[in-house]
Amino acid sequence: MKSRRSQASVRVFSVAAPFLALILVISSFSVSAESDISYSISGVENSKLKENIRIHLNNLDVEKSLLSDPYWQDEVSETVATAVQPFGYYNSETSITVNGESAVKVSVSLNAPLTVNKVTREIIGAGRIDEEFRKRFNAFKLKQGDVLNQPVYESFKSSMFNYALSHGYFDFFWQATRLDLVREEKQANILLIAQSGPQYHFGELKIVGDDKAKAIISRLRPFKPGDPYSASVLNDFNRSLNQAGYFSRVIARPVVSDAEGLQVPIEVSLLHRPSDSFNVALGAATDTGPRISLGWERPWVNSRGHSINADIFVSQPEQSVSADYRIPMKNITRDYISFETGYQFIEYSNTSFESETLSLSAHRYWQEDNSPWQQDGSITYLRETFDQGALDTNTTSLVLPGYSITYRNKDGELDFNNGLYFQVLGQVGREDAGSDIDFAKAVVEGMFITTFNDVHRLTIRGELGAIKASSFSDVPTSLRFYAGGDQSVRGFDFRDISPKAELFNPGTGDFDIESIGGKYLLTSSVEYAYRLADNWRVAAFVDAGTASNTTDAELTYSVGPGLHWLSPIGPVRIYIARGFAPDEAKWNFHLLIGPEI
Repeated sequence: MKSRRSQASVRVFSVAAPFLALILVISSFSVSAESDISYSISGVENSKLKENIRIHLNNLDVEKSLLSDPYWQDEVSETVATAVQPFGYYNSETSITVNGESAVKVSVSLNAPLTVNKVTREIIGAGRIDEEFRKRFNAFKLKQGDVLNQPVYESFKSSMFNYALSHGYFDFFWQATRLDLVREEKQANILLIAQSGPQYHFGELKIVGDDKAKAIISRLRPFKPGDPYSASVLNDFNRSLNQAGYFSRVIARPVVSDAEGLQVPIEVSLLHRPSDSFNVALGAATDTGPRISLGWERPWVNSRGHSINADIFVSQPEQSVSADYRIPMKNITRDYISFETGYQFIEYSNTSFESETLSLSAHRYWQEDNSPWQQDGSITYLRETFDQGALDTNTTSLVLPGYSITYRNKDGELDFNNGLYFQVLGQVGREDAGSDIDFAKAVVEGMFITTFNDVHRLTIRGELGAIKASSFSDVPTSLRFYAGGDQSVRGFDFRDISPKAELFNPGTGDFDIESIGGKYLLTSSVEYAYRLADNWRVAAFVDAGTASNTTDAELTYSVGPGLHWLSPIGPVRIYIARGFAPDEAKWNFHLLIGPEI
């Protein structure tokens, strides 16, 4: 039962509470109305030390009217002393000068600091014979004669503890740590004794959930039972699992409490992706107009990780359907066999070109771990029926062994500051090996992007290609070279730059001068962009190039301004281009959505 005094106190508090709240509100307004106190600090050269003093002073809650109060000035001196002590200065002196209503000059004399007299370090346990553990432990920065720096001392203790856990020393603890300050002699002694305990090792995998992925997970595992535990290796395992494309959620973690001896089991908790998934993608570009893509994927065809996907693509000039059956090899995400088939119909409104293509191909992709290089060995069967105006309709079949090597590296996904892309592609076909003509094609293309001071962005790209054929008129138009368009020579329509011919246009009933494709390709571009704000850049560019049947053809050029919007779905780039050909000049508008590389 409460006493009368306590009951009275409660009644008084309940009555006074509204008035107290009002007083607090008024006080808060008065404090916020006060001008901030400005501190100028002199006598300290070290930027970290100076910033620490400033942080401590800014945490003082004092009104302007108290600036000249000796008690308050003593409090400032004590605050400065507290701020400099972690850096070894235990004998500092501070003088204070008040200028005006809210300016305070703080003059600090650090005086002689404490220096490290003796550092005693020792490892007890298995870490003592672990060379890397010993190397990390002996990397303690403070040595005899150094100025005492307590943040370094505290940071080392934390980082050593984290290092031990990440390398399998789960029983690690600091058996003794001590920092002895001998202020009279301006010295400090440091003691660090680590009990590492034993080093644990990777154990067996334990799968939580449907275990049909057991074979795939085992192939992705970058360690084997008995290997020393490493958090970085386990992180690589988690990254591979998430990139494999089979799981909607997956995580691998050590279960130390279930360790058998020094073997720590790795528990893999997973949730498989749906048996079938569908997606719809909408887009637009000035070359193709609006476009829609419908996709279907079955990530699990069988327990060996085979997968299949299919896509339907529709735009004004192009309609296609394709399917891809993928068989993973050693590295699930980078090393696989792909069987692809596709049908494509293309009709460009600005030319008399039509083509109908059926293709079947087998690819063997491989890429080393942590390497930006990907290789692709392939064989493709291509049957294309093409019609260019008054030319007779041609049907050409080709069997094309091919090889490409691609380098791709960038420091981001949708938006990045630096990137490099490079690809070399070659295909050949022989009349005596299933093709209607002798055919060889080689293409080299690349792009380099770099950013200076986070605002100046330079993009350089180029493409070089050549075709050699026993009968060039029988080369499918889809394999010939054209230039012009959003990602070629801006200022010209898509495929507008190439050898021309007078062809009958069935849409108009007239004979038009049309592009028919060339044997050689050369394009290049230089673009500069300046970041105006976080999500906006302005740009200017120069493009040059040609597609021709000779190696000495005149180049076409284009110049113009651009605007980049870094949207949540990727960069949106808009350009207005002025194109200059040997016999004409024209304006064109270009819109691109998505990253360059």
